Amino acid sequence: MMIQRFRLIKDNGVLPCFICFLFLLASVAACSGKQQTPQKPPLPVTAATAVQKTVPVQLSAIGNVEAYSTVSMKSQIGGVLTRVHFREGQDVNKGDLLFTIDPRPYEAALKQAEANLAKDNAQLANARKEVQRYAELVKKGYVAQEQYDQISTNAASFEAIVNAAMAVVENARLQLKYCYIYSPISGRTGNLMANEGNLIKANADTALVVINQVQPIYVTFSVPEQSLSEIKRYMSEGKLRVEAILSKEDEKPEQGVLTFIDNAVDLATGTIKLKGTFANKGKRLWPGQFVNAVLTLTSQPDAIVVPSQAIQTGQKGQYVFVIKNDLTVEDRPLLVGRTLNNETIIEKGLQAGEKVVTDGQLRLVPGAKVQLKEKTGGSK
Repeated sequence: MMIQRFRLIKDNGVLPCFICFLFLLASVAACSGKQQTPQKPPLPVTAATAVQKTVPVQLSAIGNVEAYSTVSMKSQIGGVLTRVHFREGQDVNKGDLLFTIDPRPYEAALKQAEANLAKDNAQLANARKEVQRYAELVKKGYVAQEQYDQISTNAASFEAIVNAAMAVVENARLQLKYCYIYSPISGRTGNLMANEGNLIKANADTALVVINQVQPIYVTFSVPEQSLSEIKRYMSEGKLRVEAILSKEDEKPEQGVLTFIDNAVDLATGTIKLKGTFANKGKRLWPGQFVNAVLTLTSQPDAIVVPSQAIQTGQKGQYVFVIKNDLTVEDRPLLVGRTLNNETIIEKGLQAGEKVVTDGQLRLVPGAKVQLKEKTGGSK
């Protein structure tokens, strides 16, 4: 029965058509199997060039500005404050008159002391004359030796009285001098704690005013104790530069030198306190202010640096995407060093002049094609 059907299809010419249809179907399937997947477009990235330059070796810390010298002005005598010779917040120089305490009681005390001294001097002069007279009389035997000795003792007593009176006069003059209070340093005055007309107590607990010397001025900061030996080594070779940066936008930080290393490590924090001295000519640094202190120890020449945003971290460590000449990328493992001013030193893994991706790394895989959105120069 099957043989008859095959003969019927062959006799009717249907078999050649059926074979052609199968051949056409196989050709279409083969063509569809050879069709290539369209290539992905290049990924836009931003790049920078690794550069070789000299990089400073620095330590950074949060610093606090301190006055070079602070004096709390107090009165050494009691009395009425009759005159204030400055304004709050005014700059004063060493030796400027600041306060006047009513001097009249002390002037009167000085006059009284001087009068007592004059009286004692007159008595001493008379006693000395009597000694001279009795000395002649005792030689001639007109008076007894005991009487002469008594006169001599009286003269010595008056001499002691005169010396005591002179001390009283000197003390009265000193008390009168204390009525006029002068600035012992050059600096800026703070809040005035007593106004004219107030009764001032001698050596009171509260100061009349506090003066801070701000030229020069200190910046105090602390660094880990592990850096102490390195700091001492470089400090023995010369002065170490310290910068005080007031804000992120500060383009001209204040310049100073390291002048103090504390004599002990803080056991609670494991840090050592340092001080830098600044001329502070523009008075930008102010006592109590917080700044970023940067201590420069030395310089590292011929260092390879790239922008810090180019560094990526993966399972095998840190790496960068390097752009090759055909604009494809490869992931390059790195040995990374210090970071300074948004730049990272590459100890191993990069050469100067190689381009690295700084933005757009999230979509990249090794071998991916990239397109530079903007051409950036080397690291500054």
